[in-house]
Parts: sequence; structure tokens; C-alpha cells
Amino acid sequence: MTSPVALVTGASSGIGESTARRLHGLGYRVYAAARRIDRMADLAALGVVTVSTDVTDDAAMVSLVDRIVTETGRIDVLVNNAGYGSYGSLEEVPMSEGRRQVEVNVFALARLTQLVIPHMRDRRSGTIVNVSSMGGTFGEPLGTWYHATKFAVEGLSDSLRLELAPFGIDVVVIQPGAIRTEWGGIAAASALERSGDGPYSAQARRTAKVLGSGEGTGSSPDVVANAIARAVGARRPCARYAIGAGAKPMVLAARLLPTRAMDLMVTGFYAIADRFTPDRPAVPARELTPAP
Repeated sequence: MTSPVALVTGASSGIGESTARRLHGLGYRVYAAARRIDRMADLAALGVVTVSTDVTDDAAMVSLVDRIVTETGRIDVLVNNAGYGSYGSLEEVPMSEGRRQVEVNVFALARLTQLVIPHMRDRRSGTIVNVSSMGGTFGEPLGTWYHATKFAVEGLSDSLRLELAPFGIDVVVIQPGAIRTEWGGIAAASALERSGDGPYSAQARRTAKVLGSGEGTGSSPDVVANAIARAVGARRPCARYAIGAGAKPMVLAARLLPTRAMDLMVTGFYAIADRFTPDRPAVPARELTPAP
């Protein structure tokens, strides 16, 4: 097989779906993985190979990688996109949910990368793309678990980039800003569900406004998919791509401003959102189930 092969997780919607489409259009044989295979029907119609997979199921991950290598003999690109945002105060979010957030956003990413590396190393080529967030550089109120996972992805990626460089494998971090996907709605609803009625209710209301506003004002997922396409097609890709609404200025601010100044900037942004953005209605807990 001469066509390069890409594996994209979290491909049932948003950034993952757009990335699968973009890479397919560039001639990649794309394997799109997500739990909700019914939502990938349009990708399948294009010729993308869709696979129902839970990234927290180790046996399923092993089976998926084995299948790709058996069918194609190679994996050239891995896009670790599966993940979700769990919000709420640290005091009120159950530890079981905190562990779930880390399991999906960090350990699943690391495990799939671990399975793919030997095949890239044998070929002495490949690109691993880890979708982080501009939130991997600064914090937000009620986002303790989510931001902890994205900071972890940033550190993991930096070490991995150095580790794999001798084998010709590139590691790229994507730092999306506000993107028009269902991510913001789920994150906003979780903040209200877990902290909307207690001592953090005012913060929960403001946080939900900011997170939910991205669904209408954020950038298209296509801008992130295009950045990923540029990265995997480059001879020497950048270590990081901050892309989408607000990403570049926020990442730059987090790099240059003193911590207290960055805190004031984030607090001020939330105060503005509280004043000018309509309240977001609460969503029942049963609708908060993440689907990486």
C-alpha cells in the first residue's frame, strides 16, 4: 500500500470529524475511531474506515492498532483527539469523575500512543498529533480537572518529542481556542450541574456562559483540521499550533504575563461574559455522559 495511513480518535463530531475528512481528502487512508459509530455514517460514505472504539478499553485499542497494521502494514499519523471537558469546583466534583477525566484525556492518549510507536519506530517515520487546548497554558475557575489533564498532555508531548526524535517521529501539540463544537455545551452543563446550586453558583453561571458561547462564536473545526493537515505534511512541523478563536493571544499572554496578571485577565474576561452573555439553562446529569 502506497497511501499514507492515519488514525484519528474522537472522530464522531467536531475537530475529529473535520480532521478525518481533511486527511481523507489529502489521500490518506483514514481510520476514524469513536464510540458513536452511527454518527460517522457520512465519513464512511466518503470512504473513511469507521471503527466503534472506546479509548478507555485497552483490549479495543490493541485490536484497533493490530487491525490497521494487518490491513495496511503501517501507521503514518496518529491524531489523539478524543477527550471532553469536565467542569465544576474541585470540592464538589466526585473523585470518580476526576479519575474519568484523567483516564480519557491523558491515559487513553498515552496508551494509544504507546501502541502505535513501535510501528512508526520500525519505519523511522511518523507524526503523533496530540490535541491539547489553549487551556493547557492557563487555568479557569471550575476547570481544575480539565486543565490539569491538558497541562499533562503538554508535558507528556514535550518529553515524547525529545524521546522520539532519534527515530524520525515528530510529536505535535495542537492548542485549539474556542471552536464551534458540542464540547463547550457539555463542559458548560457539567459546571452548572455540579456547582450551580452551591457556594460556587456565581462562578458556575459565569463559567457556563463563557464555555457555552463558543458554540456560536467560536471558529469552525475546519481551521483546526487544516492546522493538523499542515503539521502532518510538513518536513519539520512546529512543536505547537495555537489555532482558532482566542488561541494565539491567550497562549501568548500566558507565556509573557506574570501569573497574577494572567489571573486578572481571565477574571476580567469572565466578568465581561457575565454582563453581556445570556444565562445558559442547566442540562440534566444524564446528558453529561462524555463520548470520546
